[in-house]
Amino acid sequence: MAEEQAAAPEQAQQPVFGIEKIYIKDLSLEVPNAPMVFAQQMAPQVGIELTNAAAQIQDGVYEVSLTVTVTSKLEDKTVFLVEIVQCGIFQIRNLPAENLDMILGISCPNILFPYVREAVSTTVVRAGFAPVMLNPVNFEALFAQQRQQMDGSAPTTH
Repeated sequence: MAEEQAAAPEQAQQPVFGIEKIYIKDLSLEVPNAPMVFAQQMAPQVGIELTNAAAQIQDGVYEVSLTVTVTSKLEDKTVFLVEIVQCGIFQIRNLPAENLDMILGISCPNILFPYVREAVSTTVVRAGFAPVMLNPVNFEALFAQQRQQMDGSAPTTH
C-alpha cells in the first residue's frame, strides 16, 4: 500500500501527450474566373504557402494550427485559390519548455499535415480541377529556420 502511494506522485509527473480533437477551423475556395477558366488548355502555375502556429487554451492544452494557401494562376489570372486552416487540440503536460516548443512546432504539425493534404486535394477536385497533392514537409527544418529568424541570427559557414 505504501509503495502504491509513493508511486502516485511519480506517475502524476510523467509526460503526457494526447490528441483531443482534429478539425478544420477555416476553409475558403475562390474560382474568380469561372467558367472561362475551364476552357483553358494550358497548365496553370501552382504556388503553395504554409504556416503553423500554436496557442495555449488551458493549462496543458494547446491549439495548433496549420494554414495552407494554394494559389493556381494562368498567366495573370487566378484559376483558383484555396486556404485551409487545419487545427488540432493537444494535451501536453509535464514537459520542459524547450521540448514543449519542439512538440508544438514539429510533432503536432506532422500529425495535422495528412489531414490538410487531404482537405486541399478534395476541395480542389470538388471545384472541378485536378487534385493538388502537397509534397511532404520537413517541419523540423522549418522549426529550426523559425528559431534562427526569431534569434536574429543566420547560420555561419566556415
